[in-house]
Amino acid sequence: MTTQSTPIALTIAGSDSGGGAGIQADLKAFSAHGVYGASVITAVTAQNTQHVTAVHPIPIDVVTKQIDAVLSDIEVDVIKIGMLFSSSLIEAVANAIRDFKGLVVLDPVMVAKSGDRLLQEDAVSALKSALIPRVDLLTPNLPEAAALLGDSSTAMPVVLQASNLLSLGAKNVLIKGGHGTEDVCSDLLLLQDEQVITLDTPRIATTNTHGTGCTYSSSIAACLAKGMSMAQAVTASNAYLHEAIIQADTLQIGQGHGPVHHFHHMWGQHGEA
Repeated sequence: MTTQSTPIALTIAGSDSGGGAGIQADLKAFSAHGVYGASVITAVTAQNTQHVTAVHPIPIDVVTKQIDAVLSDIEVDVIKIGMLFSSSLIEAVANAIRDFKGLVVLDPVMVAKSGDRLLQEDAVSALKSALIPRVDLLTPNLPEAAALLGDSSTAMPVVLQASNLLSLGAKNVLIKGGHGTEDVCSDLLLLQDEQVITLDTPRIATTNTHGTGCTYSSSIAACLAKGMSMAQAVTASNAYLHEAIIQADTLQIGQGHGPVHHFHHMWGQHGEA
């Protein structure tokens, strides 16, 4: 067998026509880290920085054929999973990747930055039973963690939330603190050996945070594809995302929640290479 020198990541997620989240954000994050990106589109959304006006699920057989087409030919190191929308799709994706030998990162996308729902309510149980036990890293934000645990409040201590999510079968859990209100944004990583790593960054005063969850999880997947440990990948991605948010206001995209700056370390001040 030849030695593969090109790190490769596959994203299985929905398309964002505005380019700030979903498949588009994932591929940008992969590329920003020097990782080749392949994609499987699960849904097409009519979306911009303000609203999601339509969601069109891709037929499940077409989704599974996309997965088979990629995995049968390309040596993927890491799969990142985002928007899945329905319970039947979740079960189909879980079945389609059952023989995949690499790492799997799951970002349980439930609600868009605009507040529009991106996961059907009856799909949460399928996510917990069919997919979460298969993943190497689960990356919910605070509301998603509460929803997965059936807790409508966020009063439960974050480390306990992470421990309870770990008991669902995920090997490692990262709970993101972006929805908090404190001056410091705290992310908590609970590793499978029960080691707890807290990542604190100053909260940035900006509305341009569209696609942060997609970008974070895809950055982690890219770093894992390059051979980093889980702790290294999450730490490096936390720093990457923080700078991408800092630089988001240098972009002028749309009238609502603009995207983060995926290529902040590559573009010049006005977008020049």
